[in-house]
Amino acid sequence: MLAHPRSPPDPTLARLMELSQNLWWSWDPQATELFASLDRHRWEALDHNPVALLQELGELPAGIKDRVDAVYERFRSYLHEPDTWARRSRPELGRVVYMSMEFGLHESLRIYSGGLGVLAGDHLRSASDLGLDFVAVGLFYKHGYFRQIIDLGQQVAAWPTVRPERLPLEEVQIGGRPLRVLVPHGERQYLARVWRLQVGRVPLYLLDADLPENTPEDRAVTGSLYGGDASMRIRQEVLLGVGGFRALRALDLPPEVLHLNEGHCAFAPLEWLRQRVETGCDFRVSELHVQQATVFTTHTPVPAGHDRFGWDLVDGALGRWRDRMGWSQGMIMDRGRRDPSNLRSALNMTRLAMGMSRSTNGVSALHGQVSRDMFNNPAIGHVTNGVHPAWTSSEVRGLLDRVQPDWIDRATEGQALDALEACPTQSLVEAREPSRQRLRALIEQRLGVKVPAEALIAGFARRFAPYKRADLLLSDAERLGRLLDAGLYVVFAGKAHPHDEAGKALVARVLEACRDPRTRGRVLFLSGYDIAMGRLLTQGVDLWINNPRRPREASGTSGQKVLLNGGLNASVLDGWWPESYAGDNGWAIGEPREYGSIAEQDAADADSLYAVLEDVLQTWGTERWWQMVRRSMAVGFPAFNTHRMVADYARDVYAR
Repeated sequence: MLAHPRSPPDPTLARLMELSQNLWWSWDPQATELFASLDRHRWEALDHNPVALLQELGELPAGIKDRVDAVYERFRSYLHEPDTWARRSRPELGRVVYMSMEFGLHESLRIYSGGLGVLAGDHLRSASDLGLDFVAVGLFYKHGYFRQIIDLGQQVAAWPTVRPERLPLEEVQIGGRPLRVLVPHGERQYLARVWRLQVGRVPLYLLDADLPENTPEDRAVTGSLYGGDASMRIRQEVLLGVGGFRALRALDLPPEVLHLNEGHCAFAPLEWLRQRVETGCDFRVSELHVQQATVFTTHTPVPAGHDRFGWDLVDGALGRWRDRMGWSQGMIMDRGRRDPSNLRSALNMTRLAMGMSRSTNGVSALHGQVSRDMFNNPAIGHVTNGVHPAWTSSEVRGLLDRVQPDWIDRATEGQALDALEACPTQSLVEAREPSRQRLRALIEQRLGVKVPAEALIAGFARRFAPYKRADLLLSDAERLGRLLDAGLYVVFAGKAHPHDEAGKALVARVLEACRDPRTRGRVLFLSGYDIAMGRLLTQGVDLWINNPRRPREASGTSGQKVLLNGGLNASVLDGWWPESYAGDNGWAIGEPREYGSIAEQDAADADSLYAVLEDVLQTWGTERWWQMVRRSMAVGFPAFNTHRMVADYARDVYAR
């Protein structure tokens, strides 16, 4: 430990500890480097966690005071900046409460599983940077999401225990006593505590049922993310929606706008309605008030991906909660059924969220159209997802600072980075090369494979769901072999849900290719995919391959991270890519049309993928390549970042 509890506080240490308690440090390059420089070996071993690092550090390095003071002063200036985008552009906008089942904020906080959570984390960062009056609500999971272990060519799930005292969490108190929220479940209620996690200017409140006062069954509700069956899922969604909104009431944080990020949060507007009616407000007036104040974002383009709960589960979880208000037995179910007269149909949480909201949006233009067709609702719009500028490497940031000093402001307003069009090729090469070297070093460290500096490194990293077709590139061994002989290296990473047997079979298929003598050492798999690895991959690869079965990708954001770092995309025209692809900024795989069968679609897309990669290899390293990089960054960076995305929400969705 750095100091005995009774020792006089060291001002430099006190400032470091204050910095560690706010995730602002995680998207400020100088702050991140400051913590890393304290002890680089421990920094890596502790998942880049400054709270744990300071707890273990023996003493501060000599001569660090001035660096700490400089970072700390910038941090304080950030928190108290009076001239934010929100105050200039949307001063009338009140408090926005944002609810999500997961938040991908940093690799040391494993309260996320994948793209939905990472998008939510980037949303919070940009809301903070733009200065919105923003509050977020989620759940704190004792075991987080699983860690991936590869054993004998198969994925194995490990669920390590999270230690709150090693994280930047503060247990919320009111009047000097820890806040406890009562959460309904059937005939009884249980307790949840509330943690506060500060994300720049944005507080994130996380509910936690792991309390000694609760039964083991109740404590398990926040055991793991997406780790249980439908019975556990509905209990988690009641805790998030009903419990989360009760926490807001206890904290006196009423929303001007309630933003539901996916259908998991759909019980929140019902609890808001219940609270208003309980205080004497008319039911219909209250329901209209809640609907007019609630907005909903859906991320799921296929019917099977939407949570559905049958009557027994819903009545078992919320029947008593409903009956206390004297509401009809169909009050909850009917608001989430396509046909309320069909009493056998399940509660669809997406339909419930849509019915309790004034607006619904998809997360890309194509996804908006898919959602309108799926729900027969022409009013569904879209706000295309983006990624936070923090995903950009420090070297590319330095290039942007020199070439286009106002790049952040232009990105927020969706204005092209015109100065990049004239950026010298050598400057682009020099900005890209350190990230490529870091990725090659990781591959050598983890796999013992030395990737040549001149090789073209392609990446495929995402959730191993069958529709994402991780094995499409492996479908023709002869054509793949020719590509590898021409200098292609392919790096795979990603997890399959522990209950997804088809997804786990895909992981095993890729691992088999990694061992195959024909592809070994050139088809590679990095296990343990998380935010840290995602950062290295998206910054370091030259080409990002994305080949889902169109139109099943709602948006996708990994390729946007690659774009921010000067890599190029080869993607099926799905999700965000149709809004970006222009022929001179990357490659399109397949055709944007319907096929007679899945087999026909897969065969056509595989043939196109191989042809695209042949063209990629011919283009690699030429001036045409670097001109494509310039176009990709100059136009794509402003279009696909969360500053622009959050500004769009503020202007077009949050504002009434």
